[in-house]
Amino acid sequence: MSDDAVLRVAVIGAESTGKSALAAALAAHFGEPWAEEAVRAFWEARGGHITPWDLATIARGQMANEEVAAAQARRVVFCDTDLTTNVFWADALYDGEIAPWVREEAVRRRQAYALFLWCDTDLVWEADPQRCFADPAEWCAAAGRLRAAYNDVDARVAVVRGEGEARLASALAALAAIGLPVGG
Repeated sequence: MSDDAVLRVAVIGAESTGKSALAAALAAHFGEPWAEEAVRAFWEARGGHITPWDLATIARGQMANEEVAAAQARRVVFCDTDLTTNVFWADALYDGEIAPWVREEAVRRRQAYALFLWCDTDLVWEADPQRCFADPAEWCAAAGRLRAAYNDVDARVAVVRGEGEARLASALAALAAIGLPVGG
């Protein structure tokens, strides 16, 4: 199958809402690849030190991860986050200091996704060294601001809730609703 025919599904949401676990579980369910979130590996390689000057590099890494996974896919690829989320964090943490091309590319690339799976904040709050919001109320407020960044794609955003198998089932139902066969 050509890359043009591969459905792209972005798994999005606030930090620590199970995006990576869900993207991996969906990829395993479908026997398809998933694109890992680029910033996590970058953060780990830099010992947690990221500057505004790193943001374009992180964006390039996110795009590269997606393109590599899409090239390996037969019918669907799952992306752990997307550039819109990268832009959100640039605005939230670095006063919007991000290269203009990243903003433009985020808008352009949003059109390529068949669906955005929004991971709700209904999970038990867990500490994570990469977490920016240490308070559950701040975490939920940040989630609301991030969700607003996807307002222009509302028709293609499905909320995913529950823990473990229930979260996977919620995502599978959303994928079935757009016509992707989800049976085993």
